[in-house]
Amino acid sequence: MRVRPGPIDVHAHWLPRDLFGLAPGSPVPPLRDHRGQLHLGDLPLSIQTDAMSDIGAVLADTDTAGLGARVLSAPPFAFPIVDHPDVDDFVGAYNDELERVCRGSGGRLLGLGLVSLHQPESARKQIAALSSSGVTPGIALPPLLGATSFDVAPMREILAAAAEHGAPVLVHPMQLPRPEWSSYYLANLIGNPVESATAAAALTLGGVLDDLDGLRICLVHGGGCAPGLVGRWQHGWQHRADVRSAGSRAPRETFADLWFDTLTHDVPALELLATQADRSHLMCGSDYPFDMGTHDPLHLPHAAGIDDAALEANARAFLGLRTGEDHE
Repeated sequence: MRVRPGPIDVHAHWLPRDLFGLAPGSPVPPLRDHRGQLHLGDLPLSIQTDAMSDIGAVLADTDTAGLGARVLSAPPFAFPIVDHPDVDDFVGAYNDELERVCRGSGGRLLGLGLVSLHQPESARKQIAALSSSGVTPGIALPPLLGATSFDVAPMREILAAAAEHGAPVLVHPMQLPRPEWSSYYLANLIGNPVESATAAAALTLGGVLDDLDGLRICLVHGGGCAPGLVGRWQHGWQHRADVRSAGSRAPRETFADLWFDTLTHDVPALELLATQADRSHLMCGSDYPFDMGTHDPLHLPHAAGIDDAALEANARAFLGLRTGEDHE
């Protein structure tokens, strides 16, 4: 399949209506349509139902945004975070439908599929199937699984399988609730950036990027608050043996191995990210169709001096696509 030329949005969401019931054992209520608006149980999400589920609407919005292509992944509340005997069936159903819509998109859509988070052996087989499809090259994961992140099993084993297959990984926070964040949407405004920073710390301080050579892993929303913490991690690494206990390289060096989208909501924040990260690892992201996303995902990177050619080349490298017209 050829991927249409132009900037590629690596951070967009899609879920077919027949999977609105979410993963088996989901701790949140099912999705439902109410007068064209998407609800999570009784909670309105400020999202048009078609924008999440109708590929025609997704393609139209992709064109309106001036993108060459968009990379779809499941919304975070669809991650199979509960260990359940029917999870493999849900993951398979999502990945099959994702492959179908991407294959029929005329080169405008790619996909990052789901895996069975508690079952690394199942995840390994799912990653192999996704990466061999030609249209769903990688996977999307939460930053946390219970009280653990990527530096320990089972998530570390899943990353090892992704690295083995050359599959890119997108990490999306889940807006986990905490009592002190119960008002003002703080579970998102503070919680999501903290979840992403926790994942970045596990990856950079936990020796993951040392052990898994070639792993391509992207933290969305510009890595949350991680770019502002790299200096603090560096200081801790220099002065504390426990911070140095799992990795052989300093945080500033390992942080440059990570990939990020440009959805920081603020030009100075994106400029900070660009000083801490490898600029060739910065890619366009929209968080389509969520309210914390943007309908104009090219505005921020353009304002920070990142042009369309760089955005396309960086995303193609992350996704494992050749530069220019892609393979058949």
